[in-house]
Amino acid sequence: MSGSAGVQFNIQIGDDLTWNVMPLLHEVKHALDGLIKKGETTVIDLRSIPLAPGEEDKILNTLGQGEVQSQLNALGLSEIIETQYAGVWIVTHYNDENAVIGRFIDITTIPDILRSQEEDVIEAYNRLTESLEDNQEPSESLAERLA
Repeated sequence: MSGSAGVQFNIQIGDDLTWNVMPLLHEVKHALDGLIKKGETTVIDLRSIPLAPGEEDKILNTLGQGEVQSQLNALGLSEIIETQYAGVWIVTHYNDENAVIGRFIDITTIPDILRSQEEDVIEAYNRLTESLEDNQEPSESLAERLA
């Protein structure tokens, strides 16, 4: 008897190898219910869930894309996209080679990554106060960018 005679392999071929797509979408639905009823926010780390090739794309395609998109450049590029379901956001972080290093589904009214930090708001207030006390005109760079 050879050494491999007792070894069995479980090879699966098909689109739904892990069967985690539908349970994950139901988890999003329950999290959205929690947001509505209790104000609870939920973050699902897609990279911590075993998914077969193509399953993450299936999840993203099912959730679709909504009206709000944002990019953030702080310690690398991050992309924040609201799905076609208000309150359900896809947050993707990239490295310097533009490879995905993290992808999350945030169920919230607005992802924390987009919220101004209290320290930043205080610092902005202090700078604006100082600028107004010095009778300086605010920087025109923002006005020029918005024009």
